[in-house]
Order: sequence, then C-alpha cells, then structure tokens
Amino acid sequence: MTIDATDRRIVAATSGGLPLVPEPFAEVARWLALTEDEVMARIRAMQATGVIRRIALAPNHYALGLVANGMSVWDVHDMQVDALGAKVGALDFVSHCYRRPRALPDWPYNLFAMLHGQDRDEVAAKREQVAALLGPACRGHDILYSTRILKKTGLRLSGEG
Repeated sequence: MTIDATDRRIVAATSGGLPLVPEPFAEVARWLALTEDEVMARIRAMQATGVIRRIALAPNHYALGLVANGMSVWDVHDMQVDALGAKVGALDFVSHCYRRPRALPDWPYNLFAMLHGQDRDEVAAKREQVAALLGPACRGHDILYSTRILKKTGLRLSGEG
C-alpha cells in the first residue's frame, strides 16, 4: 500500500485531529486547496485499502470526569475470542478492545478492553458486566489501572516532528 503526495498531505493535515468546526473535512480541503469531495474520496480510498483503519474520537477521559480507567485483560478461549471481543468492544463504556497474543506462561491474556468510570468501584462493576458477557469462555482476568495519560496523538508520518 502506497500513498501519493496529496494523500500524505491529507494525513499530515489531520494527524493532530480534525478541526472543531461544523464541516471539518471542508475545512481540511480549504487548507489544502482541494475540494471537500476530493478529500472525502481520498480518505474513503485510504480506508478501503487499509492505509487508514478508522477515524475516531480520542477523548481525554480525565477531563470528562472518568478518572478511574483500567485496561481489563482476559484469558478467553481462542475459538471464541474474536466473536466475544466484538461484543465487548461494542459496550458503551469500552473505548477500545483488541486481541493480542498470549505470552505464556507468565501472561495468559489474549483480549484487552479499556474500561472507564468515575471511580474504581464503577470500573469494577463494568468489569463484572464484561465477565458476565464472556461467560465460561473466560478462564481468568485482571485489570491494570491507569495513573496518567501517556499518549493521545494520531498517526504521524515518518519524517514529521
């Protein structure tokens, strides 16, 4: 997968986030002297080829009052992890959910889901909801609580600051 100079300009212009205006893609188009239709078509093409996986909101959970944030980790049966992971990822209190390889014997977990709440009790209650959803396919779990935000940035192309 390769991108041309115009695609690179679009990625560079949006990597720090979209402008907070009613028509953000029209604004990006204006910055780049393109049409909104061209920007949208190129973004769709980059999504279709996998250059861009998704466009998503990355909120500052602490600023929203969700100061108890925990990465829940789950040991889910390999034959069910994809289907169950999709269900966990669809929960409104999960900001991201993904499958990772196990690192046996020390790390048996293969499903990760970030849970958010106003306090640890709320996050623990949400973890119990995930455990109920996973049911007997889950053989174990834990949670790692955040103490600070380390990164909240979008894609950076090589050669950029």
